[in-house]
This record gives sequence, structure tokens and C-alpha cells, in this order.
Amino acid sequence: MPSECLQGELCSVPRHGISQGARWSLGWLSLPQDEILLTPWRDFPVEDTDPFAPPDEDNWDFVLVSNIHEVGSEKEIKRKKFLDELSKKGFAIKKIEDKKLFYGVRAPKQIFRKYQWLLRNRDSRLQNCDVHHDIPVTTRIRIVNFILQNTMTPDLEKLDDLIKKKVFEATFPLHEKEVVREFLKEKWVHWRDIFCEQRIEKIRCYFGEKVALYFAWLGWYTYLLGIAAVAGLVVFVAGITVFNSSQVSKEICEASNTIMCPLCDQKCPFWLLSDTCTYAKVTHMIDNEGTVLFAMFMAIWATVFLELWKRKRANVVTDWDLYRWDEEEEELAMELINNLQHEPRRYQHSYFRSTIMLLLVLVMIAVLIGIAHALIIYRVIATALFTQSNFEFLREQANTMAVMTGAVLHYITIVIMTKVWSETRGGQQVFSCFSTINPPLPFYTSLLQVNRHVALYLCDLEKPRTFSQRENNFTVKIFTFQFFTNFSSLIYIAFFLGRINGHPGNYVRIAGKWRLEECHPSGCITDLFIQMAIIMLLKQTISNVMEYLIPWIAHKLRKKQQRPKKRSMILGEEEEEAEDPCKRQWLSNYQLKEVNIFSLFDEFLEMVIQYSFTTIFVAAFPLAPLLAFFNNLFEIRLDAIKMLRLHQRMVPRKANDIGIWLQVLEAVGILAVIGNGLVIAITSDFIPVQVYKYTYSPCMMENSTSVDCSTGYINHSLSVFRIQDFEPYTKLPETLPDFLSNEIKECRYRDYRNADDYSYTVQFWHIFAARLAFLILFEHAALCVKLIAAWYIPDVPQSVKNQFLDRKHSNLRKDLSMMEYSTEV
Repeated sequence: MPSECLQGELCSVPRHGISQGARWSLGWLSLPQDEILLTPWRDFPVEDTDPFAPPDEDNWDFVLVSNIHEVGSEKEIKRKKFLDELSKKGFAIKKIEDKKLFYGVRAPKQIFRKYQWLLRNRDSRLQNCDVHHDIPVTTRIRIVNFILQNTMTPDLEKLDDLIKKKVFEATFPLHEKEVVREFLKEKWVHWRDIFCEQRIEKIRCYFGEKVALYFAWLGWYTYLLGIAAVAGLVVFVAGITVFNSSQVSKEICEASNTIMCPLCDQKCPFWLLSDTCTYAKVTHMIDNEGTVLFAMFMAIWATVFLELWKRKRANVVTDWDLYRWDEEEEELAMELINNLQHEPRRYQHSYFRSTIMLLLVLVMIAVLIGIAHALIIYRVIATALFTQSNFEFLREQANTMAVMTGAVLHYITIVIMTKVWSETRGGQQVFSCFSTINPPLPFYTSLLQVNRHVALYLCDLEKPRTFSQRENNFTVKIFTFQFFTNFSSLIYIAFFLGRINGHPGNYVRIAGKWRLEECHPSGCITDLFIQMAIIMLLKQTISNVMEYLIPWIAHKLRKKQQRPKKRSMILGEEEEEAEDPCKRQWLSNYQLKEVNIFSLFDEFLEMVIQYSFTTIFVAAFPLAPLLAFFNNLFEIRLDAIKMLRLHQRMVPRKANDIGIWLQVLEAVGILAVIGNGLVIAITSDFIPVQVYKYTYSPCMMENSTSVDCSTGYINHSLSVFRIQDFEPYTKLPETLPDFLSNEIKECRYRDYRNADDYSYTVQFWHIFAARLAFLILFEHAALCVKLIAAWYIPDVPQSVKNQFLDRKHSNLRKDLSMMEYSTEV
């Protein structure tokens, strides 16, 4: 029994303690006039009646909202047919009229008795601390919601069809002044509790297991993220300490005689390598030996985090007695409760349908990669325009400005493909992929959610058998689309920027005009650092602020606009209306922002994408865990405030894990190993510097130990180009820079090519082989460490296993004792 229950704080609120039949048998004639008696009078055993339970005429499971339609209109007839079907199932219905029609519905008690009998009363044993209140509120809401969504009218229309046809406008369970809700308001949503442990059991009692597991996972993720944040901060600070001590940076700062080739084709000037001294120092601050160790650390951290979460999850769901809960069994039970003639859908698989689905997913991925190509084109054109600007700052920082504006444009692309900033009540779009169990999605109508619309369309084509299969299929698709939306530009910068652009005299061009970008002589990792920093900062500031402010502002505006006005009525009627507690409660709940099946899904998706940023390219941005850590501290409280104060109450869902998100996180962990290995091997200059140190440096060639072994690396990594070999399209500046007094015959560029025919040198192939060898070694070592960590940390604690062992032993002993006793008798 939970400790909270021992303290008298009930998980199940005493709202339905007295049985329906007993109450009706005692006084059904005294029911309010608008309440419809839907089941015949009959007696129940005396023990079903709780003499201390308060009357629950004002407690309702769900509220349906409808516009006031003309009498005899098609919509009014459809609404009446639906309510009649609920009446046949024994639902009590109360009608309140304001500017809209509100119908409160309350399910009969026998529905919940059927549920308890079919599933052997698993809920009441754990979530209930009072024998009189035998069904948790969360379970009650979940069952009623299922019946509402699956009740069919004689016209073969369900609730989502009626909402689409604007017969009903909204459906929602009620926020009530329950003990648990008041406790959460006091101990959970306040900012003073930002560093306090979350009350997961209380969250479960009010929002259900699915929401509770989300906050348990988010809290655990944030807790362990603190360790990664400290490690990343240490690596970053260590890089700052060597800001001025790098031999490579010193060579760039002292290269006042090294003339570099122009950065564009249209009269761009020659420039000195020493002009980029600061950029080189910043690059080495990020790209150093500590980066390799940190990348390996994060690969281990990702594995340990998931393994420890599995253990924590096992403890939590064991306390809830849901470790071996069967979602399919519960869904079948509710189907039978709703319709005894229900036949389950059979398992089916179509190779043709799967092939079509795979092709469509590949087409969508190609479109997302095409969007990344558009960003690349923007950067190329922006670099060319900035280099020809009249502003000296833009000319000197053309490449950096192109990277920064490209990152902002990438963020805008992410918003367009994934976010929604509009909300419309009553403009419904029903996504049948999820309409079997959960309410329709009345405000997700924006055309901006491209990825989601496509994923839902593909989900409809698949036609999975159960809701959990639908949810899993949708999750995989939407994460795949979101991944390419968020990371396609980063993948280009990390692995292709400066490697497919050609060389002076033979540049690769877009549309035969604009040549691709080049890397700085000190490497491309700073470009990746800038891109990730801007995207993460924008996502964690603007997106979170808008995510909180928009519901808050919308709530205030709706509350102001829909404030009930006194009507010209007789004084007695006016007072009676003002005293109706149901009306005030229903209106206040209606004014909150609507929620749907995507409300919690969006929170999970946001955090998993953040987890991907934190792990996959962390070698280029060691501050990513720190930013994510501080973001999550605020995210937990913002989500709590939204769920308790700004949003309508979510329909609780039962769960014993975070679902397919765990497999997604494990896949991200593998991608993190591959991604960080590629960043160090390809993006970073770590491998070229090491090859130079141990093959071509003065330490090896001259056996000199008195100098830094990386001395001469910059000159070694730059190739020579003859000015006369420029393409005809290239227009050199008519005037020479101030630092030149004679005609330029040669310039330098970053690559390993011969000065005669511009073919690759032997050094290039040595570095290529070293990069490949390091990548294979790093990834195999990291994956082996991940496997060892996964083996070393059991998924299920021994205490949980022993608990199940003791339970089996006890049950078998009882069975044996009963058999022996019956034999003796």
C-alpha cells in the first residue's frame, strides 16, 4: 500500500462511494430535473452502500459540449440519437444551457464492476486506500472515455464522426478539487520545488500511469544529465585554459606571410591566414584531446542511463503491481464491456502494404534531405553576397555570418515542419489512426505540421490491429521524420562541408555558378559548434516560451470572452443559475486549452529529440548536456503548470513502461556512437594532427624533442595553387591588398594536393587510412563498452525478482494448503 495512502491522502477521490442502485432506490424522485434516470430501479445488497460517502449528483465523469442547434435540425437529431445510445447503456445525463449546451455524463456502477471482474480488480488493490471506493478516478475516466469514443448511433456514426460534423464541439473529463490535485498544486507546480523530488505516486493518482511514467523518466533523465553536464563543462573549461597555448593556433596567428586563395569568384580579395587568428583559437578550444574522451564518456553515459532507467521503471511499476500488465487484455476487456458481441481483429501482415509504406517513407526522407540541400544553397549564396557587401564586418566574417543565419533558417524550418502555433476550437480534423480509443484532435488543423500529417496518413494506410501498434508505428515514423528535419543540415556540416567542394581551378558549383563552401584552415568543427549552439538555444528559449505563453494567453482571453453574463431573468432564476456548481465548474474547464492524444506524445518527442542533440554530436558541442539540464529543470515545472492549470484534464492511460520510446532511445545511443566517431574521425582535425605528429613532424623526421611535435602542421596541411590556373569564371580583384607589393603568383588552400597536377598526395591517403582505422576502433570499443555496461547493470533489480519469487511461492503454498484442507474435509 503506498505511503501516501497510509497518511490519509487517497488516490481515489470519494466521488462515487454510494452505489447507483442504492441511491436510486433511496430517492430517485429527488434527482435534479435535468438529470435523466437511465436504468430501472433495483435493489443492491446492503454492503454495497457506503453510509458515509457524500452524494455524487454533482460529480460527472465526462462533459460533452455542443452548439445550440435549431430544433429538428440534422445536427440536433444526431445529437439526440447519440445521447439516447448512452442512455441505453445506463448513463446518467445532465444538461446545462449557457451560450452552448453542456451535457454531463456519468456511467453506471455495473460497468466498473464488469471491468473489475474481467481484470480481477487489479486497480482497487493498489490505488485505493478505502474499501468503500473501489475504483480509481483515473480508471473510471479511462473506461468512460473508451465507451464514449466507441458508442455508435443507428446511423453508424461514432463520437469522432459527430465532432467532425460539428454535432459536438468538445469532450473532456473534469478537473475537480480533489485532495490529490490540491496536493500537486501545493507540492509540485511551484518554482520553489524545482530541485525537489517529484511526487510520482500522486501524479499517477490524478493523471494516470502514462503521465506518471513520463515525469518519472524525465526526472531520472534530468538527474543523470547533471553528471554529463558537469563532464561537458569540465571539457569546455579545459579547452578555454589552452585557448592561447595551442601550437596550431599560434602558427595560424603568426602566418602573416601566408596568402590564402579568394573565398568567392567575384572579385573577392586574397587574404592572410593570420587574419583568422581568433577563429583558430576558438576551434582549438572545441577540438582537442579532451573531445575524444568526452565522446567516449557520453557513449557510456547513454548506456548507463538507459540501464538504470530500466531498473527504476521496474521498481516503480512493481509498486503499482503493473509489471506484467497486459495492454491487449485490457483493451479487449473494455471492448467487451462496451459491446458484448464484439469480435477482435485478427493479426494480419501484408508484404505489399509494407513495401509501399517503406517506399513512401523513403520519399519523405528524400524530401527532408532536399530541404537540407536548400539550406546548403542558401549558405553558398549568402557567403557570396556577404563577401561582396559594402560593410567591412560582413566581408571579413562572411563565412561565420552565413553559418549563423543558416542556423536560424534551419530552426525556422524545424518550426514549420514540426510545430503548431494556431489553435481553433471547433475546427476539427479527426485522425482515424488514433480515434479508436482517444478523443479526436480538434485543434491540430494547421498546415504547418507537415511531418505529422504525413506520418498520420501513412499510419492510416497501415491499418494496425490495436491502438498500441498504431501508436508504435506512428512514433517510429514521426521520429524518423523529425530526426532528418533536425539533423540533416548538421550531418552536411559535420561530414560533407569542405570535402566535396573541389579545389581552386576546379570547384564544384551549384547551377554552374555558385561554388560550395570551404572549411577554415583549422577545420569545420566550429561551424558545427555554432549550428548546434544556435539551434539548441532557440529551441530551448523561444520554443519553450511560446509553448507556455500561448496557452496562458489563450486561456486568459477565453476566460475574459466567455465569462458568463447575467441574463434578463426573474431574480429567483438568476440566483438559482448562479448557485449551480456544475455550471461554474464545466465552464471553467471548457475555457482551458483542449488536450488530445498528442499532448503527452509531443512532450516525449521533444525530450527524445533533445536527447539526440545531447548525445549524437556532443563531441562538437560539449555544452549540450548543460543546456539540456537547465532546460529540463524548467520543462518539468512548465509541463506541470500546463497540465494542472492551463490545459483540460488528460484522459488517463494505463501503462507499465514508456513504450517504444525506449527502443528509440537505444537506437539514438547507437547513432551517438557512430555520430561521435565520425565527428572525431572526419570533422575534427584530431586525426590529421596525430598523423602529422607521428609521421611527418620534426619529432619524427629530425628526432628533435625540444620543439612541439605539431610544429609545422599548418604549412603541411595547406596546398599551393598557381593563380594562372583559375577558371575563366573567376574574377580576381583589380587592386591588390595593402599587405602585397608585388604581383601574386601563388595562393594557399586547405587540402592535400600536389602543386603540379593537383592530385592527392601520399599524406592524404595516410590520413584517410588513419581516419578509417580510428572510426572502426572507436566504434567497436564504444559498442563493446556499451554491451559490457548493459550486461553489468541488470535491467530488473534483484529485489523485484525476489518479490515475484516470494509471491509465487506464497500462492503455491496457499493452493496446496487449500487442496489438503479440502481433502481432509
